[in-house]
Amino acid sequence: MRETIWLSRNLLLVALIASLTLLLGACNGQETATVEQTFGSSPALPEPETSIFPTVNVAKAIGWPAGGKPIAAKGMAVSAFATGLDHPRTLLVLPNGDVLVAETNAPERPDENRGIKGFITKLVLGRSGADTPSANRITLLRDANGDGVAETRSVFLEGLNSPFGMALVGDDFYVANSDAIMKFPYRSGDTRITAPGVKVADLPGGPLNHHWTKDLTASTDGTKLYATVGSNSNIGENGIDNETSRAAVLEIDRATGKSRVFASGLRNPNGPAWQPQSGALWVVVNERDELGNDLVPDYMTSVKDGGFYGWPYSYYGQHVDARVQPQRPDLVAKAIVPDYALGAHTASLGLAFNTGKLFPPEMANGAFIGQHGSWNRKPRSGYKVIFVPFANGMPSGRPQDVLTGFLNSDGEAQGRPVGVAIDRQGALLVADDVGNAIWRVTPAAR
Repeated sequence: MRETIWLSRNLLLVALIASLTLLLGACNGQETATVEQTFGSSPALPEPETSIFPTVNVAKAIGWPAGGKPIAAKGMAVSAFATGLDHPRTLLVLPNGDVLVAETNAPERPDENRGIKGFITKLVLGRSGADTPSANRITLLRDANGDGVAETRSVFLEGLNSPFGMALVGDDFYVANSDAIMKFPYRSGDTRITAPGVKVADLPGGPLNHHWTKDLTASTDGTKLYATVGSNSNIGENGIDNETSRAAVLEIDRATGKSRVFASGLRNPNGPAWQPQSGALWVVVNERDELGNDLVPDYMTSVKDGGFYGWPYSYYGQHVDARVQPQRPDLVAKAIVPDYALGAHTASLGLAFNTGKLFPPEMANGAFIGQHGSWNRKPRSGYKVIFVPFANGMPSGRPQDVLTGFLNSDGEAQGRPVGVAIDRQGALLVADDVGNAIWRVTPAAR
């Protein structure tokens, strides 16, 4: 009886602390820069702010009302390519025009979200729609008549382990699970794979696996795979020994499965894509939390072989994060400044270069970016799809909104954009994991 009373009181205490944290966090912090100042090649970097309670400003996930959809920018139109999916996150367009979507969520992570802070994190995940079981499958969507709507869907691959990244090289289809890269046989036109997969390489996983998403692309010559792996913490607080081969882009030899760190110091990279003019590999990166509303901007950057980008010891080059001890001045000295800031706490997860010819010529080779949206910034940031123009292989202008309206007038999340891709006709596809839909964006009819 005493144990029951003790447990009840402690659970009540935890709940009260969690509620207090949410209330205080929602009111904590003042915006110190306009959103526009946290974008571009030279973002504003205010002084760090620390407090007992970090800002918590979660948009409750409610989904779209009947007939609801995002708002397309002027000169563009948006329609539903597919609806009724289960937490769609990433997309891959096959050469025949079929679209693959990973319906997925976090795997079991028994060492994640422990203690009071972990309990609060679970509340945040639940409110934001992220704390749902993973479907662990890849679904194939086919638009046979080319009208911009998928008429058929089929289970392409199932029984996976929180799949995220996908790549096709010849007749080999690769999936980045949360802990390994798997290979499956594929023939053009297949609507389902039933053959067992073969493990190509292990990826950092385990019972902690803080940033579980592992994105994937193949080199243009098909000899290498590049996998993105996020950190196992915010700033290394779980121990640097838990960060081996994390916060990095890994290069995997497709023939042997041998893996090496290609680039490091990238807290949570995603969306690996090849810039069509320069041929360089680019990623979007989610930076660290709890330094204030305007620190640290997420970013996109080209990644250099052997390059180090600061995490956890510094951000945006040599801006030292004093919370991290012991420091590594030798690494900070060589930290590379990212190419282009994408706004603080926007949770930019999707990246696709415009290689099609459907959009206006001035949009050629530019970057579409899916911004999943903040949970720890006031006012909120992200919750949109943006476009950044490129010239000569580098960003060449301010970001432009492509899709907005994911938050309603009450600040609730009707949808949250994640992966983006260009379809065979050149239209933009956007995975929406709260709206459970794939949106298709085209130029507006004239």
